[in-house]
Amino acid sequence: MKHFALPVRFGIATSGCLIAYFLILSLFTLHTNVFFSVFNGVITGFGIYEAIKFFKIKEAQQFNYGRGFTTGVVTGGVASVLFTLFFTFYATEVNTEFISELSSTWGNEIKNFEAIVFFTVAIMGFATTLVVTLAIMQLFKSSKRRF
Repeated sequence: MKHFALPVRFGIATSGCLIAYFLILSLFTLHTNVFFSVFNGVITGFGIYEAIKFFKIKEAQQFNYGRGFTTGVVTGGVASVLFTLFFTFYATEVNTEFISELSSTWGNEIKNFEAIVFFTVAIMGFATTLVVTLAIMQLFKSSKRRF
């Protein structure tokens, strides 16, 4: 459990940034435009990068690819779960018209549109986490080749 404290903290901070970004978009009624969610990848990527960087500094000699990768996945996973929970709460309790606004724009005739939206938010968070962690770990892995 001790090894997961750092990525969980960074995951909570990253989800806080994702939530703040979403709420800022909602102030300008831009939160129904899914193209703004591309910036979620940047926010998640920055959180994962900082978590892995801090973990590498903290662990120094014990740092390896597997532990760094685990740090990134846990950080992004926590952020994805918390943001999905917030998104679900926002869409069902805070702004009950949000899903109908989305469906009028993106999915008029899709059955179970609400469930699909929540599932998509979660899957996109986890996919972003995996891809970004793999990319960022290329910066932190040690090269053992000698020329």
